Amino acid sequence: MGSIKMTRFLTTAALLLGTTGLAQAEGTLQLYNWGNYTSPELLAKFEAETGIKVTVTDYDSNDVALAKIEAGGHGFDLVVPSANYVPIWVEKGLAVEFDLSKLPNHANIAPEWKDVEWDKGRTHSIPWQWGSTGMAVNTAVYGGDINTSAVFLNVPDELKGKINVVPEMNDIVNLAVMANGGQPCSEDTVVLKAARDALLAAKPDWLSMDYGATENLSNNNWAASVNWNGSTMRARLANPTVAYGYPKEGYPLFMDSVMLLSDAQNVEEAYKFLDFIMVPENAAMISAFARYANGIAGSEPFMPEDMKTAPEVMIPEEFKAAGVFLPTCGPKAQEYITAIWTELQK
Repeated sequence: MGSIKMTRFLTTAALLLGTTGLAQAEGTLQLYNWGNYTSPELLAKFEAETGIKVTVTDYDSNDVALAKIEAGGHGFDLVVPSANYVPIWVEKGLAVEFDLSKLPNHANIAPEWKDVEWDKGRTHSIPWQWGSTGMAVNTAVYGGDINTSAVFLNVPDELKGKINVVPEMNDIVNLAVMANGGQPCSEDTVVLKAARDALLAAKPDWLSMDYGATENLSNNNWAASVNWNGSTMRARLANPTVAYGYPKEGYPLFMDSVMLLSDAQNVEEAYKFLDFIMVPENAAMISAFARYANGIAGSEPFMPEDMKTAPEVMIPEEFKAAGVFLPTCGPKAQEYITAIWTELQK
C-alpha cells in the first residue's frame, strides 16, 4: 500500500514538474541572431501584440552559429544564417520545412526573393535583411578610390595601420579571389594561391580583424574597414565623412534569413514571430534599425526616408553587375577557403 502511495506521489510530482516546465516555455521565444541586428522596437511590439517575450542571443559569424547548434543543448528556436549557409542547415537536418498553413503572411515575400537559388519556394527560410560587403572608408583620412578591394589588399599609405578587416571567412577570402580574377567558390589553384598571397602580404598593414565597425568607424578608432553596407550607413549617420565603396573587381551580396530549428522548444511561438516579421510595417522596423533592405513586398512606404536614397542601400548602377550572391561552396572549394583562412589567422 505504501509503495502504491509513493508511486502515486511520484507520478503526481512528475506531472506537476512537467506542467511547470510547459508553463515556463509558453510565451517565450529564443532567437539566435547576428549581433546588433535585431530591432528592440520590433521585439517590444511583438510582445505587446502576442504576450510572447523574445530573448536574443548574439553571434558574430555563420560558422560560430552553425557550430553552436550542431553541438546541441543550445535551447534556441530560431536562427538567422546567410543565404549560402541555408542549404547546409537543411542538409544537416538542423532546420525544418515550414508548415505554410501557419504562415498566412508568406505571400508577402517579394517575388524576387520567393524562389531563390538557396531555398526554392522559401520552404525553409524567411527573409530578414539583405545587403553587401564592401569598403567603409573615412574620406577625411583617405581621398582615393574606395570602390576597389585594393583598399584592404594593397593598403594605401594613409590607411596603413588604420584599417580593420571583419573576420568573416567567406566574405574576405572571396573578395580576394574576385580581386584576382576568380569567382566565389573557385577551385582554380592558381587563382586561390594569388588570393592567399595577397591576403598574407596585406595583413601586416591591417590594424585588426574584428567586429564592431559601426562604433569604431563612428568614433574614428578605425579609418577604414571591410564592412557591411548597413553597418556603414549607421557609421556615416554618426560620422559624415565615412563612405561606402563597392569593389569593382567583385563583391559579395548576402541575404540573412530566419530558420526554424529542428529541436526548437517553442514552435508555436516561433511561427507567430515568423508570420509577424512578414507584415510589411514590421519588416520595415527591422530595416530601420540595422539599415539593410528587407525582402518583404509593401514595406517600402514604411521605410525611413533616408534609406530610400542612401548610397549604402541603393547600389549605384555602375557597380550592380559586380555584386555576387555567394553560392554554397562544394567540399573542395570550402576546404581551400578554410585552409587560406586558417593560415591568415596565424
